Amino acid sequence: MNLKATLLDENAIKRSLIRVSHEILEKNKGVEDIVLVGIKRRGYPLALRIAENIKNIEGITVPVGAVDITLYRDDLTDLNDNPRINDKNLGVEVKDKKVILVDDVLYTGRTVRAAIDAIVDNGRPKCIQLAVLIDRGHRELPIRADYVGKNIPTSKAEMVSVEIKEIDHQDSVKIYDLD
Repeated sequence: MNLKATLLDENAIKRSLIRVSHEILEKNKGVEDIVLVGIKRRGYPLALRIAENIKNIEGITVPVGAVDITLYRDDLTDLNDNPRINDKNLGVEVKDKKVILVDDVLYTGRTVRAAIDAIVDNGRPKCIQLAVLIDRGHRELPIRADYVGKNIPTSKAEMVSVEIKEIDHQDSVKIYDLD
């Protein structure tokens, strides 16, 4: 793997998340009935950051939950015949809420589809919207993000790596050649 470029640094990630936070507020005309659900692992800390941005903008705390989609992933059957669910509880009520699903990278759409299944298993939301830091293309399912920090056209021979302070001790988005 060869580093091709650093696409976003700490400040660029911060600006992207602030913009996404404003877009969420605009599209939903405020925060009424909104809950954020981050896809574990990096989507959850990003959801917490968006919630903090919304609190700074609106002065209102938006509930934040997390979804662990291990059990729902259809592309993990070769890796583990018995995927386990760590916690079915999302940590927030989704029934009749506007759920903003948050993830770091949107690629094939399979992770998002699995997360939607997990959310719906917890109750029927009014709607589910998708916010991602990076959209790299190459969808295999008809899924699109409502809010995108940055669109990064990639080839399948490239890998996008998102690092966030809460997990990786730094914020960055890098692209690597896999060849």
